[in-house]
Amino acid sequence: MNFPTTLDGLYINGQWSSGGEHLRVINPATEALLTTVNGGGERAVEQAVTAAAEAFKAWSKTSGAERAAILRNIANGVRNGREHLMKLQSSNNGKPLFEAVIDVDDVIATFEYYAGLAEGLDARNDADVPLPSDDFSARVRREPCGVVGLIVPWNFPMVTTAWKLAPALAAGCCVVLKPSEVTPLAELELAAIIAESGLPDGVFNLVCGTGLAVGAPLAADPRIAKVSFTGSNAVGVQVMQRAAETVKGVSLELGGKSSLLVLADADLDLAVELACGGAFFNAGQMCSATSRVLVADELADEFLTRLKARAEKIRVADPFDADVEMGALVNQAQYQRVLGHIDRGLSAGAKLVCGGNRPADLARGYFLQPTVFTEVPLDSALWCEEIFGPVVCVRSFATEAEAVALANDSRFGLVASVVTRDAEAADRVADALQAGLVWLNAPQVIFPQTAWGGYKQSSLGRELGPWGLAAFQEIKHVVRAL
Repeated sequence: MNFPTTLDGLYINGQWSSGGEHLRVINPATEALLTTVNGGGERAVEQAVTAAAEAFKAWSKTSGAERAAILRNIANGVRNGREHLMKLQSSNNGKPLFEAVIDVDDVIATFEYYAGLAEGLDARNDADVPLPSDDFSARVRREPCGVVGLIVPWNFPMVTTAWKLAPALAAGCCVVLKPSEVTPLAELELAAIIAESGLPDGVFNLVCGTGLAVGAPLAADPRIAKVSFTGSNAVGVQVMQRAAETVKGVSLELGGKSSLLVLADADLDLAVELACGGAFFNAGQMCSATSRVLVADELADEFLTRLKARAEKIRVADPFDADVEMGALVNQAQYQRVLGHIDRGLSAGAKLVCGGNRPADLARGYFLQPTVFTEVPLDSALWCEEIFGPVVCVRSFATEAEAVALANDSRFGLVASVVTRDAEAADRVADALQAGLVWLNAPQVIFPQTAWGGYKQSSLGRELGPWGLAAFQEIKHVVRAL
């Protein structure tokens, strides 16, 4: 794809402009410079919040039906630009085109889903609340919480944005969005689509820039009613600290170290495919990556043999190649970080089954072979910490109870997967796992109707479903003496 030399990185109050922050945008498959985005800093954040606060006066009073119409316009705009957006995702993020298709379709589905929820808001507002006394009546209102700051990551551009932006607009909030400085191109194109959707000026604002220049002042601004952040746990803590200064609402979607449990009666072919999908999709750059695979003792040797064979057949290549299965890691920093985890795992005594290096046929780009470890110490970083790369650790277990205990022995609790032919065992294990979402004999399919978020240090709050909408609403009760 061809890009202009520079792109405006500010969309504030319906106008595009440039700031003083120059962000180099790299193609991770070629290491070539795609373009430079001229973003902003604290002054741009202040202007964006001011525009959003002014627009909130009118936007918060619109009906759910009015907001739904605009959300559908955005969904249609994304649908019409589907091919272009797919290529943007692959060029800037390094993911194969077939994964980018899933991303774009997810964005469309999310905006359409929240359009439907927005339409239902009008009938639900001012609903009667039954009381134990005939001397009083009460009604309940769900009102937008105000101007919100949305800070999104680089691993799923546009997707995590849609998960936050669609419910925020549906609720009647006004928005300041900070895209990742690593992958801003899809969000810039989404902003262009929003600009043509009929949304009033100032309701949606975008400020490109670094976390320090944009994210920090956005989280600290006293006019921001809520911050919704997706990213690392370390940065999530910083967001909470900034937000605490003005006691604003915070939603966090953070890390994971999730498990796939293969029970003794599992279909091994299915288990291997789910293990590869859970660990190597998006080059493993997923908070939901099932990077710990727990296999029943009686299946462990055969499973590991099949997993090694399958992992070694995965074609790592340029995202635009027709038969590519896995693309590049997002940038050099992430590439070096994952290699560092592999080296430390080896030093800790883990056994490398396959992978761990750059593919021999790829001299450039941030490519890494699908990597499988076994005999990983339970106290090693490889087993305990989020790697965010195509690395999976395999361990066997003797009993179902042991498997559940190993899976739950983590400071994270985002997702889990279970493979078994026994429906009762599947439900029993799912109920015992400390995770926000459990897949049974299924790939990591995500629907807008089901909540996204986890236990422990994986999340604070939930996205998607009606819970995602509620995250941007305040509850008001009105009680009248009769």
